[in-house]
Amino acid sequence: MAQVDSTRVDSARAAELIARFEHVPFSPWHRRARIVMGSATFLDAFDALSLAFAMPILVKLWHLMPQDVGWLIGASYVGQLVGALIFSRLAEVRGRVPGTAAAMAIMSVFGVACIFAGSFPMLFLCRVLQGVGIGGEMPVAAAYISELSRAHGRGRFFMLYEMIFPVGLMMTGQIAALLVPAYGWQALFALGAIPGMIVALLVWRLPESPRWLIGRGRYDEAEAAIIQAEASAARRFADFRPLEGETLTQAGSAIAPQSVLAARVPWRELLSSTFRARTLVAWVLWAAAFFVANSLNNWMPTLYNTVYQLPLQSALRAASLTNVGQVLILLVCAFCIDRIGRRNWTVSSFIISGLLLAGLAIAGASSVTLVIIVATAAYGIVGSNNAVLYLYTPEIYPTRMRAIGTGLATSWLRLASAVGPTLVGMTVSNYGVRWVFAMFAGVAAIGALAATKMIETRGRKLEDIAA
Repeated sequence: MAQVDSTRVDSARAAELIARFEHVPFSPWHRRARIVMGSATFLDAFDALSLAFAMPILVKLWHLMPQDVGWLIGASYVGQLVGALIFSRLAEVRGRVPGTAAAMAIMSVFGVACIFAGSFPMLFLCRVLQGVGIGGEMPVAAAYISELSRAHGRGRFFMLYEMIFPVGLMMTGQIAALLVPAYGWQALFALGAIPGMIVALLVWRLPESPRWLIGRGRYDEAEAAIIQAEASAARRFADFRPLEGETLTQAGSAIAPQSVLAARVPWRELLSSTFRARTLVAWVLWAAAFFVANSLNNWMPTLYNTVYQLPLQSALRAASLTNVGQVLILLVCAFCIDRIGRRNWTVSSFIISGLLLAGLAIAGASSVTLVIIVATAAYGIVGSNNAVLYLYTPEIYPTRMRAIGTGLATSWLRLASAVGPTLVGMTVSNYGVRWVFAMFAGVAAIGALAATKMIETRGRKLEDIAA
């Protein structure tokens, strides 16, 4: 009986704390967290794409074949797969903030190592190890930002944060077009690695996610963080009133933190009867979206330079347009996603981008002008799904397994991103570039079909979605 009473007390306090946190409007407390985590995500994008814009020089410097390019691009994604699994687990056990900070530190240290890699094998190894940090940062940061968001307007709050990733990709292309021809490929890695060490320290100083603290039964620490947020917003919990007919427990979506604290969060729970359908759908979506987007993003600078014979700087600028397009489309997405919904946006984006890529394949992909226009539009559209998936995936899992669920889902993006560039290299060598775009169109069709099975999460509290 005492244990039952204790569980009731814990559930009531958890409900109260979550209700308080849901009641806090966007404030400088949220803004600081979003800026610091956004800086980490910006550098994650910068480091992830740096090699793509260094590749045209490395192809000539080290006499690389298309298959070599594919392997070198895929190297980072092998490390990212490992990092996503390791750091998502670390984030569940130790917290979102330590997990992100540790990933940032590894990413930066091995970014410095890439500067001194003087051969294909050494750069391959350094990119694998740097990829461990790159892969660990994004899913944990996504879980953290999602947990700071209120149900109302969560899509816009999160998407405005997530936009920093394509902005980072866009800036990588613009900076590379100026930096690489003048100072060499190593300059890109230096520019990403050195600031990363500073950002890792700033991340370490962020407050831990109150939702994670509540889920671990650490109520006093969670309340201290919530008090800081309330003070920043100049709004006290005393101002809060549940809706008419709603209890405090309903307003806070009570959880059972003691049972969560005792659980080991087995990986197999992701495939339990409760979560199996949403997990499998998410995995297919991640694999399809990033197979297309990351293969395009990593290969276009080299294709423009080697297949279409554009000068180096022109090739880099043309390739960077894809990320400009993605940023513009994501800006629209950020202000529409809470009205349109996650499922409708994702289905539409896969269909439209798939049709564009199929049209490019049918046309033969022989005109560089046509390729630049269509590939830029297709990447911008399918690339918006990448950001939506970082919003959607943390939403469909409870706090006790949010980072693990997101991390394992992103592992499929790593697999797809490792396999995709390798297949592009083989396809270009054996069949020609038009069949690369045909392959992308087929994968986009698979993604559209899977997206029709998504659950809609807009406007719902995280605790309600996971129930």
